[in-house]
Amino acid sequence: MTDRLVYLYAVMGMSIENLVRQDIKRDIGIVFVNNPPVNAITLPVRRAIFDTLRKFEANDKVTKCIIICEGKTFFSGGDISEFDGPPPPPHLPDLVNAIEASRLITVAAMHGNCFGGGFEIALGCDYRIALTDTKFAFPEVKLGLIPGAGGTQRFPRLVGILKAAEILASGRAYAAKDMLECNAIDIVVNASLLNAAIDYCSALDSKPTPLSLRSVESADLTSLRDKYRQPANAPLLNIEAASWAVTEPFETGQLKERTLHLELRQSDQSKALRHAFFAERSALRPTVIHGLKAHPLNTVSVIGGGLMGAGIAASALIADKSVTIIEQEQQAALTAYSRVEGILVSAEKRGKLSSPLSEVMNRFGAHDAIETIETADIVIEAIFEDLAAKRALFSQLESCIQAHTILSTNTSYLNPEEIFPPALQNRCAGLHFFSPAHIMKLVEVVKLEATNPQTLADLFQFTRDLNKQPILSGICDGFIGNRILSAYRRQADYMLADGAFPDQIDTAMRDFGMPMGPYETQDMSGLQIAWANRKRQQERRPTNIRYVTIADQLCEQSRFGKRAEAGWYDYVDGKQTKSTHVQELIERYAHSHGIERQTFTPDDIQSRLLAAMINEGFMIVEDGITEHASHVDIVKIAGYGFPRWLGGPLYYAAQNMESIKSAMNRIVEQSPNSWTVSQVLTQET
Repeated sequence: MTDRLVYLYAVMGMSIENLVRQDIKRDIGIVFVNNPPVNAITLPVRRAIFDTLRKFEANDKVTKCIIICEGKTFFSGGDISEFDGPPPPPHLPDLVNAIEASRLITVAAMHGNCFGGGFEIALGCDYRIALTDTKFAFPEVKLGLIPGAGGTQRFPRLVGILKAAEILASGRAYAAKDMLECNAIDIVVNASLLNAAIDYCSALDSKPTPLSLRSVESADLTSLRDKYRQPANAPLLNIEAASWAVTEPFETGQLKERTLHLELRQSDQSKALRHAFFAERSALRPTVIHGLKAHPLNTVSVIGGGLMGAGIAASALIADKSVTIIEQEQQAALTAYSRVEGILVSAEKRGKLSSPLSEVMNRFGAHDAIETIETADIVIEAIFEDLAAKRALFSQLESCIQAHTILSTNTSYLNPEEIFPPALQNRCAGLHFFSPAHIMKLVEVVKLEATNPQTLADLFQFTRDLNKQPILSGICDGFIGNRILSAYRRQADYMLADGAFPDQIDTAMRDFGMPMGPYETQDMSGLQIAWANRKRQQERRPTNIRYVTIADQLCEQSRFGKRAEAGWYDYVDGKQTKSTHVQELIERYAHSHGIERQTFTPDDIQSRLLAAMINEGFMIVEDGITEHASHVDIVKIAGYGFPRWLGGPLYYAAQNMESIKSAMNRIVEQSPNSWTVSQVLTQET
């Protein structure tokens, strides 16, 4: 054990000896692990379990062993911080093999999350018992990895190759009842895990055949491989590794698994995915809320029951909050009620509700009386994007709310300090959800100058309760995400005028890894919001900045996108097709402005759009809108579909700095006086 690890545990107020304690009940040795907060399988934990297991095996009176974790969860996985260097012994595969080879009858008693290496420890045990709310997963795939301690070889031998390969490739969490149905665990209990494990263990009288000695029946994995074929390579590699359990002896398969696991730790994709993993966790704890305990926000009023308001309300209801939607008229309130109910019906079908639908609906109401907000812990305004309307609404609310009620606005672009009454701004903030709000994970928490840190702490916990990813943002036009989006779209429009067409740009960005191109995305969300924002900016737009009006012309023709059956593309029966009208409009625009259209290759399109995105991201950091560059990466990953396996745009830039600088130089030359270049992209290397 290194001196550094001893020091770190001392700083946390823990002794290494306290990580694992032992007890003996009759002939049962019990290993208690307590490594808060998530019982990560660190080097000291591995070593202590090894030592405790040896002590039990040396005791003739002990014939059985229970491995159980204290705190809120079973082992949540390995120590990701170890992945950047050589893995220190004892290694997790050695520990799992030792558990399986032990003379003791071993039982894993699980609660909370049984993830990754924790799942592998459970597979090394002879029997598995779990509380009803336990979740099981192999999330290594989300870090660009395969399991490294026998998971791909033991799990197929327990549940079959098809089921195992699907769970390994997906990385998703499964409920205890699902694991019971596929025989991954032996018993599920709903109370007193330790007592139930002791009773269960007491009744056992023999060890089963170890998983490593069992055979696996072959199955056709073709459709599963097709399902998970994507630029991120880890899903297919997990399927491939699982297939070795069919074709290879365990010892061979485990060695191949470990070799590939260690190779993948050093891969570009895994490093990028680990960057995103740590960035997400960093973003949950901005400096301003350190040390603050959040107050629960359980009673929610959403003002505005359109698509966004309904999605926000549904998210809160799914999170077991009590919700009221406020609309201006009774009929609008009834429509909003039905809209939310439809979202919840769909959520129930997908197993997303923790309570019966009837119970969830009992916590929901829709009214046209604004006075009903008086009991709310938080008010979320989600009306149309109009400064005067929002300002008037909050002035009206001032006399209705309690002293503790937090006020928030879902504005996409407007300055929240111009929306809220000055006297209330200490408990006000922007709360920018992304559409559809019941699906998208990102929420920008926008801090006003006067916002109280406690308000921010409460909002961060609230968004986490909703299973969202909060990101703290300062105030600027578009905050983090939409400010970058505006630069991205502006550069796309420049290329549109200079030689490209919408489908060429969209195809290039899909090929890069984006879920949709910029013009498909605009058609999906509607062109009118961005148009309104451009009109709002018109008076203060510098006259020497290049401004392409093609999108404005489409909006003037009421081509607002898919819902209008016409936008950048034509839509016939909902099917997207190229628009001759739009292509002719683009060519006319170029001709009228004396532009000699050129050819842009897919690489040209990708590099220039990425450069515009990255440049604006660095500018946001330099302007102090976010406290860390990695938080920009999470905004683009969680809110806009930037490929997670590339780590986010600013992480990607750090790996490709010279090419990004070159592309930025080209777009500045293409449109002089139209760009401010970030300090990062102007620095000499």
